[in-house]
Amino acid sequence: MQNNAQPVALKEWAVAIEALASGKQILLMRKGGIVEETRHFELKSPSFYVYPTYEHQRRELLKEANQSDIDVTLAGWSKDDTTVTLRLYAEVIEDIEIHDQETLNRLRDFHIWTDHFAEERLKWKKKLPLHVLLLRVYKLDPGLSIEIEEEYLGCKSWVNLPTQVTSIERSKLVPVLSDEKFQEQVESIRRALEA
Repeated sequence: MQNNAQPVALKEWAVAIEALASGKQILLMRKGGIVEETRHFELKSPSFYVYPTYEHQRRELLKEANQSDIDVTLAGWSKDDTTVTLRLYAEVIEDIEIHDQETLNRLRDFHIWTDHFAEERLKWKKKLPLHVLLLRVYKLDPGLSIEIEEEYLGCKSWVNLPTQVTSIERSKLVPVLSDEKFQEQVESIRRALEA
């Protein structure tokens, strides 16, 4: 569980969060936001809330089978919303650094994005690796509704949440996948990377 004095959240497309919530995938790919303080991605915490973003989602960057999932995320959302609900909490099982296209291609069956999108993420800031985070994902029951603060906006990976957001109680976490199903996915990804 998150030990930081200040709880944090990793920002991600809402459609990717839906894929995590449904067990379609257990990974996220990170290179860093445009306004990252460090100019590259750093794992700020080994466990975190997952903060949904909507504005930059693009249907054409998702595999055809996942394109309609964007509609689900946009139902009821407005750019004028003043609150956001955090529905997931994640623990990083492994932070895999990807340096080349061939290795990245081995992961194509484990995520919702197109090959083109994955390739562009790898190429951006070429000298830096693409971080593939393998995540043990939990549903928050109930979800956590928070006010949207000005500092949460913009192209950055991490946001510091209000200090009123206390440490997660294990009893409130519901794993998205059973231990067995989760381990199967982890092993499948590791085998693909070793191929």
